[in-house]
Parts: sequence; C-alpha cells; structure tokens
Amino acid sequence: MDVGRHPNIELLAYSEIEKVEGELGDFRVTVRRKARYVDENKCTGCGACAEKCPTVTTDEYNLGFGKAKAIFRYFAQGIPSAYTINANHCRQFQGKKCGVCAKVCQAGAIDYKQEDRTVEVKAGAIVVATGYDLFDATRIPEYGYGRIRNVVTALEFERFLSASGPTHGHVYRPSDLALKEQFPELEKQQQRAAKAVEASEKKFEQSSDVFLPRYQSGELQGKEYDDWAKQIETHRELTEKLQALQTKVDQIHAATRLAFIQCVGSRDIRFNRQCSSFCCMHAIKEAIIAHEHETETKVTVFGMDIRAVGKGFEEYRNRGAREAHIEYVRSRVAEITEAPDASPVLWYEDTKLRETVHFPVDVVILATACEASHGARELAQLVGIETNDFGFIKTNPLQPLDTTRLGVFVCGCAYGPQDIPESVAQASSTAARVAQILTADHRKVATG
Repeated sequence: MDVGRHPNIELLAYSEIEKVEGELGDFRVTVRRKARYVDENKCTGCGACAEKCPTVTTDEYNLGFGKAKAIFRYFAQGIPSAYTINANHCRQFQGKKCGVCAKVCQAGAIDYKQEDRTVEVKAGAIVVATGYDLFDATRIPEYGYGRIRNVVTALEFERFLSASGPTHGHVYRPSDLALKEQFPELEKQQQRAAKAVEASEKKFEQSSDVFLPRYQSGELQGKEYDDWAKQIETHRELTEKLQALQTKVDQIHAATRLAFIQCVGSRDIRFNRQCSSFCCMHAIKEAIIAHEHETETKVTVFGMDIRAVGKGFEEYRNRGAREAHIEYVRSRVAEITEAPDASPVLWYEDTKLRETVHFPVDVVILATACEASHGARELAQLVGIETNDFGFIKTNPLQPLDTTRLGVFVCGCAYGPQDIPESVAQASSTAARVAQILTADHRKVATG
C-alpha cells in the first residue's frame, strides 16, 4: 500500500514491455498498457459491479477452486484497487445485451470502448524482477495430478489454508468440494420437478398418489397423463439423488491425513536439475498451519532430504516435528493411485525397512519446482540480456546483481530460486547498486 501512495513511484500494472532502447542513464522503455475497460482513476474499488455481474467464471487467483465474475479484482490487496473486465467472458463483449456493471457503477468508471495504449518510460537503470513459474505436475503422470482428484500442488493447498481462499481456511478434499458444488444445482432441478408435478396436480385436480395407481392400471391414458407420470418419475429420481448427496455432504469432514511430496520436478535430470530452495520450508510451514487449524491433522513429508539451509530453519524443522507432529520420511514416492473412496494411495520404498509400502491419505500435496518465468527468455531478448542454462537471468559471478548488459540488474526469483527473506535482501542490494551506478562514473563502477 505504501508503494502505491509513494509520490516517486509510478505503478504500471496490467502492462507489458514491448521495446527497450538506449543505454545506462538513458533507457527508453515502450510499455503497452492493456485495456481494463475500467478507468483506474475513477474506480473506487467498491465492488458493486462484481456483486451485480450475472456472469460467473473460474477464479484464477484461487487456481480454479472457486468462482469469480466477468468483472473482477485479481486479489484484495492489489494495487491499484481497480476492477478489470474479462472480455473473453463478459456478455457485453460477446454481443449479448447486458451492461449491468455500467449501470450500477456510481463512479462512472466502466468504459467498454477503452483500448490498449502505449507509453514510453525513461529510466537510468532497469531492474528485472519477473518472479517465477511453477513446474507443471501433469508432466509426472505417475503422481496423478489432474487425474486423481485429491492430489494438489503446494500453491493450491496454500489457498485452502487462507481465510480468503475458496474454503475460508478449512482444509477439505477437492472431491468433497465437488460434491458440495453439485448440491445447489441438483436442488434446483428437484425444485423445478416438484413445481411441474404440483402444476399437473392442480390441472387434473387430484394428487399424484391418487393418479399414479390409476395410470399404472390403464384407467387413465393419453399424452397428458404420460407426461405427468414422467414428471413424477423424474421428481422421485431427483429426490432420491438429492437425499443420497445430502447424506454424503453431511459426512464431509476436514482432511486430516496429509502427505507432502518434495522435489516434484526439481533435482531431477528429466526436468530441472536445480533445487528450488524454498520448497522444504514451505511444506513445513503449511503443515504447521494445517495442524493449527485441525489439531487431529497428521502430516507426513516425503523427500530425499530436508534442505533447511537458512538461519533458524533447522529449529523450525524440529519445531514442526515436535509441535505439529510432522513425520519426515526419507523416500522418493514412486506412484500414487486412487482408492474407491477417492483417497490417494502413495506407493514408496521404506529405505529403513527396505520394503514397498502403500500409504492412504486424504490429500497429497506436491511441492512443485520453481522454474524461470515463462516470459523470462522473451523479456531477456527485449532487454538485451542473457539467460543461464536454467532459464533464469544470467549474472556476473563477481557482481551477482549485474546482468550481461550495463545498467540492467536483477533480483528475486528472476535471478534464481530463493525464498522471501532472500528476495527482499537482494532487492535492497539491487536498489543500492542502482543508486551507486547512477550517482557515480559508471565506467569506474562497472569495472570495480
């Protein structure tokens, strides 16, 4: 929030870099500002537009576990606090009559005719901080991600633990969430069927209990009676399905058997040779939080080893074992199958007992690898810098913040896998380096 209010900081969110020209002290960056179809300067972030929007889409921020509207704010703390229209889903842009958001917006911020525009930014130096992408777990089919319902990634599980997430901080199995989502629609169908039956009863002035025996005996014949009989049958089938689903929903409880699998896509010559640095501590943190939410939670972490390399990290690892009862198992899980009750079953070798073990749990969490941002190579070409063998921004070994182009620097996971404290510390170092090179003879600074 402080950044958004700072008089010397201009944020160009929802934008893309198209061209970089110039040199140290005189860079000219062409930026394409994508159309939000909402005026950032007028939007107050009240949310009335999203509340009234009739179009429901997938919530990308919650990684598909939840619903969003066609006009949305990516997440609550976003800067600027302005809404954006998803033109791919908005009825107005699909040629349908709507315009609800424009009608309810008291600030008059909705602008359906807004177009992309380009701006030029002049800068003395450039800092590349593009973040990272997560490894696509479907590339390891033996773990069943995308096929086995209760196998999720660590980032998806993070959203489950969040109070603002799709489950409001409660850890439920995705298969159970799917059951809950089915209930409202099935209930609507059952209610519509009940109304149809009731309408027929009024029309023929007799109850279904009286009509059905007479119809089945052949006393009442004709298309209208056939339709009524079908309505009764449909209503009964839907009622039975609804009751069965209600029984299953009533039995849903929080997932308490959790298994983390480390190094999914990392430290693996098939995909990424590098260690992702923060996955071990991230898993322990999530396990501790899950235990705080439900004290009955039992967590098992499967990994080749636990790399607790930062200050206080080993103590945190021991705290997880002591307070959250985390069990660390040295093993590489070979395969995950699915039990009839939708529980994932892990198959692995117990390296101490030297035997194969199958281990059923409620939810499996995959610690997917930290990979270079998918646009890092393209951005590197635009800026005129190089990337290393892993796809991250290449730097000088003796000056690890400097890229291969004078005046362009790097920080965070654009440099390589690292956690938040490391990224923050490196960002401070990069800011100091930029200040140094812009306030001195850059020829002297660059060489030493």
